[in-house]
Amino acid sequence: MIHLSILDYSPIDEKSNSREALIATTKLAQFADKLGFRRFWVSEHHGMQTLAGSNPEMLMMHLAANTQNIRIGSGGVMLQHYSAYKVAEGIKIMEALYPGRIDLGIGRAPGGDKITHSALNIGKTRISSYEQQVKDLKAYLSGQEEINSSFPGLVPSPVVATVPQLWSLGAGSNGGLLAAKEGTSYIFAHFINPAGTGLQATEDYFANFSPSVITPKPQNMVAVFAAVAETEETAEELAKGFDHWMLMIESGRETPYYMNFESIKDYPYTLEEKEIIRNNRRRIIVGNSDNAKQQMEQLAAEYQTNEIMVLPQVFGKENRMKAIALLSEVFKLN
Repeated sequence: MIHLSILDYSPIDEKSNSREALIATTKLAQFADKLGFRRFWVSEHHGMQTLAGSNPEMLMMHLAANTQNIRIGSGGVMLQHYSAYKVAEGIKIMEALYPGRIDLGIGRAPGGDKITHSALNIGKTRISSYEQQVKDLKAYLSGQEEINSSFPGLVPSPVVATVPQLWSLGAGSNGGLLAAKEGTSYIFAHFINPAGTGLQATEDYFANFSPSVITPKPQNMVAVFAAVAETEETAEELAKGFDHWMLMIESGRETPYYMNFESIKDYPYTLEEKEIIRNNRRRIIVGNSDNAKQQMEQLAAEYQTNEIMVLPQVFGKENRMKAIALLSEVFKLN
């Protein structure tokens, strides 16, 4: 059986705003909870006009309070900006309030541009390597003093009986080895790098996995964008909105809102832009529910996993709700 989870960016739709985007994320999480999805993660993006998801821990607390069973997580906390101790305290508060429902996904990317990076890191006098921060998080979350942490014996409060799941996010060739070495769960961002790198990174993860208190046995996922609708034609229209958004992001011309298909259908793409769009289609699954299911099953087999994290990054909260309803039905999640 394939389990499905969701990563939501809180996109700001055309003629909408940030508050409405965050409310839409809340409703999507509640709907996913009822539909039988396993996890609902939120992202950390800074300085992006089309995305409202900048602080995953704050949004996670809100979502956990407004759902019942689904696991709530970060996809992910960009660890380079923060103290591992501070991150651990926030996550442990959530774990204390919602035991067995919290995932901490961590990544080494900046989640924004150079100016944002500088603003987030102002005043820092000590910088730890990403690898050391992962070790620190393991020690802080598990309470295992034998882990080689930066501050041996330091135990963040609150002290709780359960341990959140720790997920390493990867989009390159080395992430699998790091997740294996540190004994964390591992998710590969196929939606960022669909070129095949993730298959080798996944092989490396399974071949070199070292069990830990946090993760006693290997556990992996793959994440992919998805435009799913009742018909192939509607799914293609939604995907064209995604095409335009991704092109604008990558070319430094981000628009203030995530555009409706009707607003961009006559856009005069150059030949070079059309080629970029063709390449970016490898990041997204497009189709009706049956077609999408076949593509996802193939992706799961390639990545040796029984869980896929779907990013329904399409225009319109109603379209995102419909997409996950169709996936729940075709995968028989309930």
